[in-house]
Amino acid sequence: MMDFQLKVQKPLKELVYLELKHKILTGEIASQTRLMEIDLSEKMNVSRTPIREAIKRLADDGLVKVEPRRGAYVANISIKDMLDVFEVREDMEGFVAKLASQRITEEQKQELKAIAEEYEEATMKPDKEAIIELDEKFHNFIVSCCNNETLTELINYVQELSLRFRYLYYDDYTLYEAAAEQHNRIMTAINEGNGEEARREADAHVRGLKEFVYDLGKKMEVMDDTE
Repeated sequence: MMDFQLKVQKPLKELVYLELKHKILTGEIASQTRLMEIDLSEKMNVSRTPIREAIKRLADDGLVKVEPRRGAYVANISIKDMLDVFEVREDMEGFVAKLASQRITEEQKQELKAIAEEYEEATMKPDKEAIIELDEKFHNFIVSCCNNETLTELINYVQELSLRFRYLYYDDYTLYEAAAEQHNRIMTAINEGNGEEARREADAHVRGLKEFVYDLGKKMEVMDDTE
C-alpha cells in the first residue's frame, strides 16, 4: 500500500491507478485475471469511477487488455515480450549510465554507492521482493542523476515492464549475486566520471539479463515439449 505521505499528496484516482499498477507489476494480480469494477471498488473501498479510469490508463500502458464481451483483464507477458524490452534497455541504459557519469553530483555519488551496498547486502538474504525493489531503486537513481525528464519517462516505462517479469520469473538467486558485482562496476565507473566504461558495464549488465531471459525461454520450451 502507498505510504501516508503519498496518500496525502496524490488524488484518489491517481492512488487507485498506482495501487492496481503495482499489484499487476508484482504479480499480485496475475495475468489473464478479469478486472471487475464492482469487486475492485469493494476491495479498495472506493467508487467505481476511479477504478474505471485506472483500468483505462492501465490499458493505455499495455498492462490491461479490454475486449468486447470479455471485458478487462490483465495482459499476458511472454519471453518474446521481454526479449523485445531488453533489446531496447540495452542501448538506453548504457546511454543513461554515460550521461549520469557526466552529471552526477558529489552527494549523489555517495547515495549511489550506498544503494549498491544495500543491494549487495540484500542478496545475502532469501528475500526476492527486497532484492527486486533495491535493484529498481539502483537503476532509477542512475536515471535521476541524468536530470533529463524525457529520458526518465522513456526508461521508466521499459523498466516497469522488466519489473513485472522479474516478479514472475526470477527465482535464480545466483542472478542477483552476479548483478551485485555488475552494479558495483557500473557505480564505480559513474562515480569516477568514466562515461565510456559506465556505458560498457551498463550494456553488459542488460545483455546478461537478456541472455538469461533467452535461456529461460529455451528451458520453458523443453518443458512444454516433454509434457
